[in-house]
Amino acid sequence: MKQYNIVVAGTGYVGLVTGVCLAEKGHKVTCVDVNQEKIDYMKKGKSPIYEKDLEELMIKNKDRLNYTTDSASIYKSADVIFIGVGTPEKKDGSANLKYVYKVAKEIAQSLEKDCIIVIKSTVPIGTNKKIEKYIRSNLKNDVDVELVSNPEFLSQGTAVHDTLHAQRIVIGVKSKNAEKIMREVYDPFEVEYVITDRESAEMIKYASNDFLALKISYINEIANLCEIVGANITDVAKGMGLDSRIGNKFLNAGIGYGGSCFPKDTKALNWLGNFYDYELKTVKAAIEVNENQKIKLIKKARKYYESFEGINVAVLGLSFKPNTDDLREAPSLDCIPILLDDGAKIKAYDPVAENNYKKIYPTEIEYCKSVEDTLKDADICFIFTEWDFVKEMDISLFKKLMAKPIVLDGRNCFDLNKVKNERIIYESIGRKLIDNI
Repeated sequence: MKQYNIVVAGTGYVGLVTGVCLAEKGHKVTCVDVNQEKIDYMKKGKSPIYEKDLEELMIKNKDRLNYTTDSASIYKSADVIFIGVGTPEKKDGSANLKYVYKVAKEIAQSLEKDCIIVIKSTVPIGTNKKIEKYIRSNLKNDVDVELVSNPEFLSQGTAVHDTLHAQRIVIGVKSKNAEKIMREVYDPFEVEYVITDRESAEMIKYASNDFLALKISYINEIANLCEIVGANITDVAKGMGLDSRIGNKFLNAGIGYGGSCFPKDTKALNWLGNFYDYELKTVKAAIEVNENQKIKLIKKARKYYESFEGINVAVLGLSFKPNTDDLREAPSLDCIPILLDDGAKIKAYDPVAENNYKKIYPTEIEYCKSVEDTLKDADICFIFTEWDFVKEMDISLFKKLMAKPIVLDGRNCFDLNKVKNERIIYESIGRKLIDNI
């Protein structure tokens, strides 16, 4: 395996996972961040984000991993620099590229040798070309640079596995030399390559994420109709998923998608289409459906309580999905403010996301350490996240502990046949109402 001096700029989900996984495959990697406290934390083998297997690999590969804030001295001798900084959503839906440009300028002013610069962050189509021009115009030394588009396809909660066992590696280049170097970097991964131009590579990322988001919104709309006509979305999705042309992934009905990718990427592509006077009707519809879906449980709850004033509410799960502490675009952040504004008394349990939620609601919510404490004396229960502790819990606890066993399950965590044996009011998404009281 050919060794390159690899640097990764940014230590969030994309940057840190990329750096650690490259080290796991035998490369020596330096991860750069502006936050010294964060760097010191990582030097101890601790991950600043909750991600399965990440800390274990940081410790395992500590001799191949370095962490620093001294970007100038690290960039100057790098062979390959991966840019993995955030591209958050602006108010108009477009991607904010200020962090990408900031890193690009630091690289340009530091380089002392030819370098391949790889944009791993999700960026609008045409960004690699613009950043390359920007770097060239800011170079302090006579060196050659080439930008490569290499989008990531990881999911939070399974990011390490998704990177180490990628289904494909997309590389957008404009020269054979850049292609050769990228193939050598990724050679240990033993996976199929998609080699294309940079604009197509950038579009592959957006087209992939937006298609999955559309698939989720579509099954949620079908689920909503199932409730009206008396069909069961679980059976419908199974029947659809067995068709190889459709597949069974992303057909789990619920209260919408969240996280750092789908909401941001659908809005960014929609914005880009509008910018060029082209309406992406399907993407626009996926966004609208998802926004409405996130408060579906609140609408269901209004059947039981016109007002939540003084109502004891139990919340199971706060993060947007299980196995992550990420709250970005989590449905709980849409629903809990409504409940609080209406006067509800909320107790919540999430084994991982609690600390992040406390940054938003430090005192307004009572945070519990168990399902039992959360459910005790509750008048209604909302399930926002399909954590294993929820799916595996004893369903009889709802009846035993709650003052009024009304359970609104936004993730279809329980088998309807099992719920039938319990004397509770249970509503899920796209499945027939169960009322056994």
